[in-house]
Amino acid sequence: MVKAYGQEHVYKHPWERVTSASWRKFSDPENKRTLSHIIEVDTLNHKLDPESGKLYTTRAITVHAPGPWFVRKIIGQDICHCVESTVVDARTKSMQLTTCNISLQKFLEVEEKIRYDPHPDNPNEWTVCRQETSIRIKPLSALASMAEKVEQKCAEKFMQNSAKGREVMERMCKYLEAESRGIAM
Repeated sequence: MVKAYGQEHVYKHPWERVTSASWRKFSDPENKRTLSHIIEVDTLNHKLDPESGKLYTTRAITVHAPGPWFVRKIIGQDICHCVESTVVDARTKSMQLTTCNISLQKFLEVEEKIRYDPHPDNPNEWTVCRQETSIRIKPLSALASMAEKVEQKCAEKFMQNSAKGREVMERMCKYLEAESRGIAM
């Protein structure tokens, strides 16, 4: 069974600042405490298509395995490897990120999609972020009766981490705003 969770958030910052913050959120030392579930982020490749002007980037992200501790003990892994694919279209001011786990797939499949676009009511000053996460627990015979509870715990953890991500993005946007004005923080 697949469960989908979606949310929308409005950043009261222009699209250029929000997308810059998105690129920098994992590398900022202050954010490492907030995003403690992120172990490592590596850029695997990036390509700029000269015809379309779109930037394509692929990153490997290593995270602490989601879900309750007892599930991590059963599956025998504390970490999960993910791939994030990003497409930035500066002409239309759209940034789309899709992240999927590549490890633990026989137990759990997660796909997170995030899209940043100028807000329709205030496109020069605000950015709308739409986030959708799909979680699919593949029940083991021993865990079949607990699959729904495990799925719910995973969803709660993703929602908590999503809130942390928004907090980091807001902090990075304020930092970039101050930086653009020449104010040291």
